[in-house]
Amino acid sequence: MIYAFSLPRILVSAGLLIWGGAVLAQAPASRLATLPLTDLSAFQKPSANWRIAGEASASLSQSNVITSQPGTGVLVNIPDKTTYGQAYNLLTTLEHGDVDLELDYMMAKNSNSGVYLQGRYEVQLFDSWGVRSPKVVDNGSIYERWDETRPDGAKGYEGHAARQNASRAPGLWQHLKVSFQAPRFDASGKKIENAKMVRVELNGVLLHENLEISGPTRSSAFNDEKATGPLMLQGDHGAVAFRNISLVAYGKPRPELMDLTYEVYKGKYEQEPAYAKLPPEAKGPVTTLSAAPNTLNNEFLIRYTGKLKVTEPGAYRFNLGVTGGGGVLRINNKPVIAKAEWSGNGTVELPAGDIPFELIYSKFVDWAKPNLGLAVSGPGIREYTLTRSMADEDATDPILVEATTNTLLRSFMDLPGASAAGVMGQTNRSAYRVTHAVSVGSPEQIHYTYDLDNGSVVQVWRGTFLDTTPMWNDRGDGSSRPTGMVQRFGKPALMLAPLNADQAWPTDTTGSHYRPKGYMLDDQDRPTFRYMTYGATVQDQVRVLDNGQGLRRELTVQNATTPLFARLMSGTTIKPLENGLYVVDGQTYLRFESADGTAPTVRTVSGKQELVVPVKSKLIYSILF
Repeated sequence: MIYAFSLPRILVSAGLLIWGGAVLAQAPASRLATLPLTDLSAFQKPSANWRIAGEASASLSQSNVITSQPGTGVLVNIPDKTTYGQAYNLLTTLEHGDVDLELDYMMAKNSNSGVYLQGRYEVQLFDSWGVRSPKVVDNGSIYERWDETRPDGAKGYEGHAARQNASRAPGLWQHLKVSFQAPRFDASGKKIENAKMVRVELNGVLLHENLEISGPTRSSAFNDEKATGPLMLQGDHGAVAFRNISLVAYGKPRPELMDLTYEVYKGKYEQEPAYAKLPPEAKGPVTTLSAAPNTLNNEFLIRYTGKLKVTEPGAYRFNLGVTGGGGVLRINNKPVIAKAEWSGNGTVELPAGDIPFELIYSKFVDWAKPNLGLAVSGPGIREYTLTRSMADEDATDPILVEATTNTLLRSFMDLPGASAAGVMGQTNRSAYRVTHAVSVGSPEQIHYTYDLDNGSVVQVWRGTFLDTTPMWNDRGDGSSRPTGMVQRFGKPALMLAPLNADQAWPTDTTGSHYRPKGYMLDDQDRPTFRYMTYGATVQDQVRVLDNGQGLRRELTVQNATTPLFARLMSGTTIKPLENGLYVVDGQTYLRFESADGTAPTVRTVSGKQELVVPVKSKLIYSILF
């Protein structure tokens, strides 16, 4: 397996975070400062449509309605028909420049809101459930600028639609991440660089990257541009709720490399050599770190020495990539990364000043192409690269599979969050590998992965279909990855099993006599999966709902020799709603339709909740997300 190392393309520059006129202490880049939501004191002159609550919920059937429960931690906007205009928007007392923002939000049905960085540049929030081709008005888009002097039809300009629809259904919590770079001004106050959305992710899907914004978007709080400004939450268009609002500010000076020199040694060095006794192939001064000073492709060692100029003392984290070999990083004559094999990282406390710097890259895997990458983040400093990486020049184009028709693809599928044997037989505590996965894509942009080893749906997603680059590029590892907004259901388990009142759901197929029997395709190439378990023959049909809002699942059970239950869903909290609807962990809806005249129950086992129902011959339910 070939491991390629590349570093994120993140631009870094100055910024401020100010609260009530005082500069806040900068949090380390790996920690977020959460906006307090115990009351409304973090906001300027909040209007009556805003309130603090303990919980929020919205109906799938009622437009622009959010209900709340007493408590703290959730910020809720409940407008009325007269709530329109800037006075009903909410601005923080905090002001920011460059910032990373994360928050959760919930949209009511048909609702409209927005998050304005510096009160000027809007990331649109909208109920876009079921939209196939997003426009600038849709969820996660960068809203357009507006000029009344332009002709009709051209007043709006420079809007940027989201790359795909990564939205959840109304009433479900959604997660937004924004890395924002403030506009730049010279000493005279003239703007010399536009504001930029460095990165915008919605529900884990990248929607925008390195996107410049030439000025304030429509309905902003300010028409001018400045180095700092408050965060604004739009409250005059529709019902919306927010929680877990957190920010990390940047603006401290970046460390700089000075007086760099390099030495290149020919040979295979899997251990550090005694440099004083070796004649280098080449040496001299350089201005940047890279693998470029070396003309050898297979076995060599590059040693860099110099100084790291540190202005801001504090904890710094370094990420090192050394393709095809190993590496060592020493700063201030101490090992920060003692031994990197292909990649490594380390954290060190650094004082201000010019500090000794040493970096070693030893390449000894002859088939790997040389590449060196080093990135650093620190107190008030967004991660940036200290190297001129060659990875971009040789980057592999992604191998994407689109589902313009009903499409099936078999592959390995890695599910994060469960301990299991990982790739190449090594333990990977962050992923479980489904080895007999069938991913089923549809032109309605609703897709799912089915585990043939358990007869279970392990994940569903909306948007584009699959990235098969890790499966088919070079040697490949056999896996593919969803490329849309994914909802996963944890480690796969049997869908059907016998069940006593307090019995835990079985974690494997032991004693079930489970046997997969493949699948049949209908005239539209949609599969119906078949298997045997506990003596019963099962047909499992999953179909996209006509309105594109989710999936309908129908199980037919024949010749069962023992009473069976189905576990429809599991999670931390499962709440019943109206008309057979349940919400699971605020992330997914399940709509129960029928199961031989019986009703599902929510049970708690080992601190988790499960929705289970007895099944004799037929089970029908839908997953909405």
